[in-house]
Amino acid sequence: MLDERVTQQSIGETICRPGYADTVAPPFDELMEHKTWMLAQRGIDADAGIGLALDRHVPIVLGGSPDAPANLDLLPWGGQRGERRKARAAVALKRCVCEGQLSLAEAQAAILGNWSVVYSGFSQSACNINRLDVVSGDGERDGQRGGGHDASP
Repeated sequence: MLDERVTQQSIGETICRPGYADTVAPPFDELMEHKTWMLAQRGIDADAGIGLALDRHVPIVLGGSPDAPANLDLLPWGGQRGERRKARAAVALKRCVCEGQLSLAEAQAAILGNWSVVYSGFSQSACNINRLDVVSGDGERDGQRGGGHDASP
């Protein structure tokens, strides 16, 4: 799930460099092909899949692999556990990593844990995840985890 180019020592040249995610992300068409494949694997009609986002368990901005099948999943766009909120939580965590207030490993653990707690409990200026219960959670993401997407289309 993780990009081996991104380490605590390399964050200045990778995730903390403006535009980094755009330089390593696969082409949009390639991602959409993978989403279509995942929808089919789960028996979801492509038209019904419009409300689902192709999610990375660990976002690129936190050192997640841009294209490893094990890092890709489907997540609703909206709602309390939706992709829009997760993306905001990831950006807040990245800011904390790049400011030296959190380690990369701490941020990755937070986004892999109960990231919705990060979204609801983070302030714009503080990076203290210790007060948040981000490791709890059942390991499931609204029933979306699992389901035979370990191979590429």
